[in-house]
Amino acid sequence: MTDRHTAPTRPSDRAGANQSDLGSFNEATIIETIRQAGAISRVEIAERTGLTQQSVSRILRILLERGLLAEGASERAERLGKPRTPVRLRAEAAHAVGALVDPELVTVVLTDLDGTALHRQRLPIEHGTSPEALVETIAACTEEAVAASGIDRSTFLGTGVAAPGPITTDGELLDLPLSREWRNVPLRSMLAARLDCPVVLEKDGAAAAVGERWVGRTERASDFVYLYFGTGIGSGLVLNGETYRGMSANAGEFGQLCAVRSGRVDDSGRPRLVRECNPTAALPEIARELGYNGTAATYLEMCAEVGAGDPAATAAARQIADVIALGAVALIDLLDLPLLVVGGPAFEPQIEALTLDAIDKAVNTMPTARHARHVAVERSMVKTEAGAIGAASTIFHAAFAPSVRRTRGYGL
Repeated sequence: MTDRHTAPTRPSDRAGANQSDLGSFNEATIIETIRQAGAISRVEIAERTGLTQQSVSRILRILLERGLLAEGASERAERLGKPRTPVRLRAEAAHAVGALVDPELVTVVLTDLDGTALHRQRLPIEHGTSPEALVETIAACTEEAVAASGIDRSTFLGTGVAAPGPITTDGELLDLPLSREWRNVPLRSMLAARLDCPVVLEKDGAAAAVGERWVGRTERASDFVYLYFGTGIGSGLVLNGETYRGMSANAGEFGQLCAVRSGRVDDSGRPRLVRECNPTAALPEIARELGYNGTAATYLEMCAEVGAGDPAATAAARQIADVIALGAVALIDLLDLPLLVVGGPAFEPQIEALTLDAIDKAVNTMPTARHARHVAVERSMVKTEAGAIGAASTIFHAAFAPSVRRTRGYGL
């Protein structure tokens, strides 16, 4: 029986192949196997991938020469037999910058190959900031991060950007709900021209899912959906080890699911905007409607009131959680997933427990197949800067993750 967090290793599920024309795929398969394991021997790599030991040895020799891997101390698995030498990814072998673009804030991090943030920076964005000024802000932060961190510049792979959707597969921002100035802006190409390096643009929820997969290793090796608390509620999907982007790179539009599931449609049957899917604005508003008369005015202040046990603030947070839970049920019903992860910059500690409880109860009591499975509901492993670290991880995912079929890949 396979643990829900462990990638299957049955022969029919093995990702490797021995044909010479799949060399780059096999390299990526071995990198992915090492990444998930942390440290692993050649024999174990062959067993998990289905590759011959000769193929594994040849590819490992190449990766060691490139400096991507390091060897550990030899270990004797049995009393007799040749000692096994584990290999691991060198965290310092590759670096990427991730930028989370929000209508009011740009968050930039530089991470190593393990997803560890080596440099962080947050800059407020004034209302009405032009696309050119936004590009210059991200570019300047990228250059500062690379310089200040002291990394070997040859290990810098590129910049990933996470932004609210919708976007295009070419990296263009479309009808952003909260910033008219940035609509229909070819952000990816503008930033790539300014930085002269690879650039990926991804929706914030999808980027967070990629980051969760990358940082989570074996604990996030199975299929899962990520519910992202940011500028509204979004979602990102990881299916068969791949981030699922969809035909237009806009998979995971969560607000529509919540509207349909909760019956909030207009006279023509079109889904309405669901205010609970924008918690940063909705929480203070709903709390006041429910009788809150304290001094809290902002989202963070109202979250603090939830933590302090204020009845109206807590009731407002529960109302928001219950609506989000209905959307989560629709996702689970549709995709039959074993794991739902919740995180993001607006997922504050004070609302964590009641939100996770509401979602857990809903996805395990409402779906049609509720008796056939249990859905785990967990807090994201990336506690801070989930969107920015996820954006950086899109660069690593594009460079190293194995894929036979991508749904609109990043195209580095």
